[in-house]
Amino acid sequence: MKHSYHLTTTNQHIYFASDFHLGVPNHQSSVEREKLICQWLESIRTKASEIYLVGDVFDFWFEYKYVVPKGHIRLLGKLAELADEGIKITLFKGNHDMWSFGYLEEEIGAKVISNELLIERNGKSFYIHHGDGLGPGDHGYKLIKKIFRNPLSIKLFGFLHPYLGVGLARFLSRKSRISKGNNDKIYLGDDNEFIPLFCKDMLSKKHFDFFICGHRHFPIELQLSETSKYINLGEWVNDFTYAEFDGTNLELKTFKP
Repeated sequence: MKHSYHLTTTNQHIYFASDFHLGVPNHQSSVEREKLICQWLESIRTKASEIYLVGDVFDFWFEYKYVVPKGHIRLLGKLAELADEGIKITLFKGNHDMWSFGYLEEEIGAKVISNELLIERNGKSFYIHHGDGLGPGDHGYKLIKKIFRNPLSIKLFGFLHPYLGVGLARFLSRKSRISKGNNDKIYLGDDNEFIPLFCKDMLSKKHFDFFICGHRHFPIELQLSETSKYINLGEWVNDFTYAEFDGTNLELKTFKP
């Protein structure tokens, strides 16, 4: 489902970040990273009108009816605090944390996006997506994504006791590439990177000033045309990168506390 909405904000900034992967590679490292993320959020709170976290905030997230994964209280509390101040918080479902069913909306006041989001700010158009499953190829993952998001699959997983379900998911998360430090840092080239290929195809049908994605785990700014730019937000296990829109320009930056 496509989502789109408009906001007449002209003086405040909009921020984008992705792929915090909280929970890996271990508890201590994750908590230190979470504290750093909260420092970043605190540093932008006086300028931010909106904050977009573009997927894989958590390395695993599944909401049972009465249970959510423990941990991450610093980030959740900080986001709730910012939302209470009137900053609009938008979270995207990534390929690691796609099973969100209302808890974050109710407790934080965030808007949760399942797929893509189209917005316009100060005369600039944005296409925002976590990035998983876009573009040509990767048919195996696209099939798995359909299975994981299928209501029957979700219901069956929900029947598992949280000790088993969360334990199994976290075991698999520790096997993921980012938990081992292999973060897909090799850029495959303009003709092989599936997200830029998708963006170029989209541009042939409709203009967007900015395409913003995560998922690929390396920060990059790519000029698709004279008037359109693609940004991959990178990740926060190693890079600590984010994008800032000041009302005119969208710039990729690195947080240095």
